[in-house]
Amino acid sequence: MRDRDVVTWNVLVCGYSRNGYDSDTLGCLIRTAHVRSMNLSYSVNLLKRPNLSLFHSVFKSLVESKNSGQALGLFRQLLQSNVKPNDLTFSLLLKACRSSTSSSALNSPNQKIQANQIQTHLVRLGFDQFVYVSTAFLDLCMKLGCIKNAQNSFDYMRDRDVVTWNVLICGYSRNGYDSDALELFVQMLREGFSPCQTTLVSLVPSCGQHELVFQGKSIHGFGIKAGLDLEAAELLFEEMVERNVVSWNTMIGAYGQNCYFDDAMLVFKQMLEESVEANSVTIMSLLSANAHPESIHCYAIKTGVVNDSSVITTLVCVYARYMNTEFAELLYESFPQKNLVSLTAIISSHAEKGKIDLVVGCFNQMQQLEMKMDAVAMVSILHGITHPAHLGIGLTFHGYGLKIGLSDNNLVANGLISMYSNFDDIEAVFSLFFEMREKTLISWNSVISGCVQAGRPSDAMELFCQMKRFDHSPDAITIASLLSGCCQLGYLQFGERLHTYVLRNNLEVEDFVGTALIDMYTKCGRIECAEWVFKSIKEPCLATWNAIISGYSLYGLEHKALGCYSEMQVQGLKPDKITFLGILAACTHGGLVDEGRRYFKIMREKLGMVPGLQHYACMVGLLARAGLFEEAMDCVKDMEIKPDSAVWGALLSAACIHQEVRLGECFAKKLLFLDCSNGGFFVLMSNLYAMKGRWDDVARMRDMIRDNGGDGCSGVSIIEMTSFEDMNRNLCLSKVNLNTKFLAA
Repeated sequence: MRDRDVVTWNVLVCGYSRNGYDSDTLGCLIRTAHVRSMNLSYSVNLLKRPNLSLFHSVFKSLVESKNSGQALGLFRQLLQSNVKPNDLTFSLLLKACRSSTSSSALNSPNQKIQANQIQTHLVRLGFDQFVYVSTAFLDLCMKLGCIKNAQNSFDYMRDRDVVTWNVLICGYSRNGYDSDALELFVQMLREGFSPCQTTLVSLVPSCGQHELVFQGKSIHGFGIKAGLDLEAAELLFEEMVERNVVSWNTMIGAYGQNCYFDDAMLVFKQMLEESVEANSVTIMSLLSANAHPESIHCYAIKTGVVNDSSVITTLVCVYARYMNTEFAELLYESFPQKNLVSLTAIISSHAEKGKIDLVVGCFNQMQQLEMKMDAVAMVSILHGITHPAHLGIGLTFHGYGLKIGLSDNNLVANGLISMYSNFDDIEAVFSLFFEMREKTLISWNSVISGCVQAGRPSDAMELFCQMKRFDHSPDAITIASLLSGCCQLGYLQFGERLHTYVLRNNLEVEDFVGTALIDMYTKCGRIECAEWVFKSIKEPCLATWNAIISGYSLYGLEHKALGCYSEMQVQGLKPDKITFLGILAACTHGGLVDEGRRYFKIMREKLGMVPGLQHYACMVGLLARAGLFEEAMDCVKDMEIKPDSAVWGALLSAACIHQEVRLGECFAKKLLFLDCSNGGFFVLMSNLYAMKGRWDDVARMRDMIRDNGGDGCSGVSIIEMTSFEDMNRNLCLSKVNLNTKFLAA
């Protein structure tokens, strides 16, 4: 038949029923008819034995067609047919009713009466005890505006889940009961339920009121803490029918803050495709999302947004951050309105490059414009003062900070501590630290790191014990600094307990903590522990690989070191100068001349690295130890930099091994001309003369050693004597005694 009407379909369904076909076949026919917009509810009455499965099939077709009127009629037919409904029946019925609540016809008094009738059947048959059925009824009530009825049903529910809470919160919010929605959210938290992104999305409209701004910020903070804010923003954005520039900017900013930079750019492109005009906030959000500054700058000029002062300030800060200081200064000078933020960004860029004279020039400009320096600008300057020649300027800024009251700021105090630590002025560091009113963890870490850097690890460990007494828990930076101090003193037991603390408190054994542990175990004579730590790190970074390679080199395990280099490359990591320093040291210890030549060539020619003095010292020492003095001297002549005492010392050591007196004297003269304060080369020459039986020259060397302030025979040995009571529980150093013995060399 080409043309079929509802009568035709009814005849077909009744015929199948009379001939004994099962309910699945009949349900399939009915759903097919509904797809073709045929109402076959009448067919159900004509069937011989209509069962529950058949009714469910019809309910599902009504859900798809969003026809609640027919759904209620079908439910009456079900009851008249003496078919007993179950929880799925009510779920389908409620779903069919909810699917059409967007129409104005359904929001009528008649529809509310029908909802009450459904509730009566739910309670009478006991299906209101099913959480998902009761939740569906709550949703229907809220969409019909029956707030009181929904609240009563919610109060009588024995069991609730997150979906139930979300339905009620969303209903209150959509019906304009903003305060009630927020109170319900607080109640949800008190009862131990964990909100999801849907909960936060439901609360967003309620927080749009001016008087509820504070509550909105609290909800935002909760979302950030729970890691739900981005998911909630995405969900809310997708549900929005009309999206304005504020909505698009919010999504761009959200992706940028969570480091999803590509997603931020895709959202911006979609925004342009929908012909939404960008504003100054769009430009600043894109720049914060790591967008290409030149491209965004061009777009800002094209759209005329570049005249906005906030856009100019953001562009200046971005150019300065990417070390394009010239662009930043040109843009800053081109804009008539000067501000402290832009000038601070330029100062920070100059300071990072070590151009302190330009920093002083910017500071003078700041004074001329009568701008008051803030803590951020001061810290930017202090971090740039690293060369001894600039210490006087640092002292001047310290005095200026005291004058304007910035030195009391914790940020500035920490910056001053870092500056003085660069010059090993520990007394100034202690003075600043003990004058601080509030000592934060950053302050403790700065002082501990400064002590280690200045070669005073014992002071660092004493500070660590004080830190524990002030109820500050060490973090990864504290642990890494203390492990470095353990390397200097050979405090293996203290280092082991720091490792135990890391494991017990589930600190990340990655990056610099793992690297510091490997370095500590290596230098304290426990290479097997260093290997264990290295293998426990899932994804070692380049610094970690360098640490284990250097450790193997130190222990003469050259083949393991070279194996690590190969494995590192397989992992896709590019070696740096420190890597090659460890590799060349391994070749030197193992006498691997050919391998050393090959890696030195790879470093220079393949990777384009310029070798440093330490690389040359290793290479020259490798060749000279093998007796290849001519090749070693050629290597020295080809150096791009002037050889230092380490290079000449390596040659002198090799000359002693091969008992080459003339070469040794030549290399010793080079060291003498360098005014080398290390008396070790005098000892080498003395030993070389002794091997040749030239005792007069031995006596002369001993006299030269004494003239330089040494006795020529003393050495030093450090023995760790420790008492660690309750160390595993408190990780607090109880007593450390160092006995220093002078042994005959």
